[in-house]
Amino acid sequence: MNMRDKDKNIPQGYQGNPLISDAYRIWKDKLINIIYSAKSQTAFKVNADLLELYWRIGKSIIEHQTKYGWGSKVIVQLSKDIQINFPDLSGFSIRNLKYMRSFAESYPDFPIVQAPLAQLGKKTSEFVQVALAQIPWYHHITLITCVKDIKERAFYISETAKNGWSRDVMLMQVESGLFQRTGKAINNFKNTLPELQSDLARDIFKDPYRFGYLEMTGKMHELDIERQLTQKITDFLLEMGKGFAFVGRQYHLTVDGDDYFIDILMYHLKLHCYVAIELKAVEFIPEFVSKLNFYISAVDEQIKTENDNPTIGLLLCKTKSNIKAEYTLRGITQPMGIAQYETEKILAEIQSSFPSIEELEEKLKDYDTK
Repeated sequence: MNMRDKDKNIPQGYQGNPLISDAYRIWKDKLINIIYSAKSQTAFKVNADLLELYWRIGKSIIEHQTKYGWGSKVIVQLSKDIQINFPDLSGFSIRNLKYMRSFAESYPDFPIVQAPLAQLGKKTSEFVQVALAQIPWYHHITLITCVKDIKERAFYISETAKNGWSRDVMLMQVESGLFQRTGKAINNFKNTLPELQSDLARDIFKDPYRFGYLEMTGKMHELDIERQLTQKITDFLLEMGKGFAFVGRQYHLTVDGDDYFIDILMYHLKLHCYVAIELKAVEFIPEFVSKLNFYISAVDEQIKTENDNPTIGLLLCKTKSNIKAEYTLRGITQPMGIAQYETEKILAEIQSSFPSIEELEEKLKDYDTK
């Protein structure tokens, strides 16, 4: 073999250096054999195996770039060589190889990522192990692009797997700041519910809730907001979170001959309890809690069965003072949470830092591994 033929597979910029040339050729052949083996065993249908393959390639790129001082041009050459050997496979573009490198760099403990439970809303110094194979590669590269904090990524991996979110729904939840909002509602659950149910209830409720899909036409009253929320029930349930079931709007109760109407009544399947929601189109005032407290008692007396846990109340206000809300809940013996909601100004301040769905589609269009 003459030198010209020998140099065909040498990364651009490295011709004339036999040590690096041989090292690259050996390394390239090894990776191609790994891909052949993975392709024959799994046909790239098993997500865990595909992620492991991509992680191994990414880790190998890091190791060889570090060992030999290779720059980004080696990834360009590697992409060409892999595509020559596997012309029928997508997923080995230059960009995707760079994402494999980022994936291996981000998750050195593959196949899990460790995150402190304290950062996921738990009061403990322990760590939780989150399996990376719970979500597909396409989801992972979106999270790598949009979420830099490892504990936040672990949260979205878990929530995506638990809720079965598509990549677009997951991105919408990232844009909405779900990580920062989850478990943030002012509540008295610790003093009014058993410990396990208290922790679960705290993690289920958010602050603020984001109803940006509502069509705001001037000043809207509570009934207008309720009507739109229930008309767009799919969006409403997605924002409330997994486990909520819609029971009724303006749910009718009769107490001592008088008629009362709960704004929205729901049931939570994991908490095994009714959730009475009062919606206010104004700023929180302490008097609102008294009415919701009354509704909780009425639901417990008239609707709750012996198989249901105590009813929980959720007060949603246009704005609120956390201090006033905390003071108001002191001494209240019924379990209750207080949060605010946003409508027309949904996410304006945080969306600017994220790529849009369309922008991500353009960036990632050649990453689809089919």
